[in-house]
Amino acid sequence: MYNNQQLLAMWLKERMIQNQSEHTLNAYQRDLTDFFDFCEKRKLELMQVEASDLREYLAYRVEQSNLSSSSIQRHLSSIRQFMKWAQQSQFLNMNPVEDFKLKRKSRPLPGMIDIETVHQILDQTAPEDELGTQLWLRDKAILELLYSSGLRLAELQGLKLIDLDFNRQLLRVTGKGNKTRVIPFGKKAKQSLIDWLNVYRLWKGQFTQQDPLFVSQNGGALTPRQIENRVKHQALRAGVNVDLHPHLLRHCFASHMLSASGDLRSVQEMLGHSNLSTTQIYTHIDFDHLAQVYDRAHPRAQKIK
Repeated sequence: MYNNQQLLAMWLKERMIQNQSEHTLNAYQRDLTDFFDFCEKRKLELMQVEASDLREYLAYRVEQSNLSSSSIQRHLSSIRQFMKWAQQSQFLNMNPVEDFKLKRKSRPLPGMIDIETVHQILDQTAPEDELGTQLWLRDKAILELLYSSGLRLAELQGLKLIDLDFNRQLLRVTGKGNKTRVIPFGKKAKQSLIDWLNVYRLWKGQFTQQDPLFVSQNGGALTPRQIENRVKHQALRAGVNVDLHPHLLRHCFASHMLSASGDLRSVQEMLGHSNLSTTQIYTHIDFDHLAQVYDRAHPRAQKIK
């Protein structure tokens, strides 16, 4: 009969073969070692663990380590995956955590900036020096695309020249799970991209359609950290007192689009969300707009004649 640590080693080996990252494997090992230590102190065999024991363990972890809700969910996920494997491999007759669930706290909404503030950032004047102007034209194209199309940082960083369709103002994006979607970009973003590509030719010289869309002065692709820093820099230059980052512009895109259109499904498609509930988290409800829609559409909200 294998002990818990031997089973854990076998499971981790299988995960390694499945190309799990070293960081993830280390997290699994820490989480499950902590759980096994807890069981050992209470003289619990793996076969004896019940949902009540798991609930006690998680409460213990919160009390001892002051873990956040997300950390507790990660611990639970590690245990659940291990137990599922142990059952499938016939080391367990039943999985005590199969239907075990914690009530999730609602995810906090990211910060929000209004449309006028976004305009203040995007419509600021270029610096007077030539290099500053060139950097601004690149950064403006980045900002415009983030806000115009609601891109994730990784999606923007991974764009290539071939992904742009100027005639139809469409953008091909590879998102989470290597899923590809096509989304529109606006006239302001189009003009900013045209202005940036004029600088691009000066910086890159020869290039192909497979080259990255956003590059540094030496022609190399911008890193995610460089993009984040440039976004923050341009917000500061515009005199805006906000910690601007790419995801905040994505959130503004979703909120402003929903407020103006009320079309949650279309916003979901453009953001690349597989579930509508995810899109709802990234949007604020415009109650005035909601009331207008209700008054206009609901049969019992019509004025009595």
